[in-house]
Amino acid sequence: MRFGIMLWLLILVIAMPAGASLWEPDPGFLPEDGRRAVPNDASPPERTVPRFTLPSLPEEHEGTIRRVAIREKKVALTFDLCELATITTGYDAAIIDFLRQRQIPATLFLGGKWMRSHRMRAMQLMADPLFEIGNHAWSHGNFGIMNERSMLEQIRWTQAEYERLREEILAQAVDDGRSVTLPESMVLFRLPYGRCSDAALKVLAREGLEVVQWDVAAETSGDNAIPGLGKLVADQVQPGSILLFHANSVPRGSAALLTETVDILIRRGYQFVTVGELLKLGEPRRTREGYFNRPGDNLNLDHQFGPDGTGRR
Repeated sequence: MRFGIMLWLLILVIAMPAGASLWEPDPGFLPEDGRRAVPNDASPPERTVPRFTLPSLPEEHEGTIRRVAIREKKVALTFDLCELATITTGYDAAIIDFLRQRQIPATLFLGGKWMRSHRMRAMQLMADPLFEIGNHAWSHGNFGIMNERSMLEQIRWTQAEYERLREEILAQAVDDGRSVTLPESMVLFRLPYGRCSDAALKVLAREGLEVVQWDVAAETSGDNAIPGLGKLVADQVQPGSILLFHANSVPRGSAALLTETVDILIRRGYQFVTVGELLKLGEPRRTREGYFNRPGDNLNLDHQFGPDGTGRR
């Protein structure tokens, strides 16, 4: 397994466009960027236990954060980058390039398996000070119906994968004579499918992770590039909102939707911050339920995808 991973990394490095690096991400296409472009690897990660352990959260922090109560016109854009155990997804360069060109900070919730499949892109995102990185489980398991052992695997495998990539980034920084500071661990978590249970919330709090959901689910299941959808999204936003997008090429037209939404919000006087910054500005609004737009609207996914998020029985 290690030989296979190292061989694939060598192929990626050779195939990278001229000038691409961790420090100056190149907008050129990488072999890993396309949806289902790389072989699927359903095996556990090489490191399954993180070396850094977060302190448990206090009991009052149990729950999912939907938004933050503030008066300032500040909101957080968040993006999920994830994949199931059975497939690989992609990398939406148009979204990330847009955020970089506009210098808009954002919080990116990375799945551990996605990080392994898209190793170079994951390291570029982690090394970019514009972005805050959060945990989106290993392979999109359903925290509403999984057992505790599976929950811990989904959480800890992803924390450990972050650590491995962080070590690689820091080693490359030393070789390049750069000074780079990266958080030792991810401290935010996003629930796959938006699903949770009381048991899951207790496990996540014990693992030291704040669960961050959203109050504005931006994308639809159809073509999100249709003009006018951005206004519908912007009309739902209020000070302290957390917006949900994806940057793994799964919903169609997400980049166009993001551009329209951002332009409207800027005209309305809004500024963008990371989730971590938003949490410092006011009181988080928490709930013990996980959903998209209203409680119970994602329960059908339990049967469709099953506990491990793949549909396998």
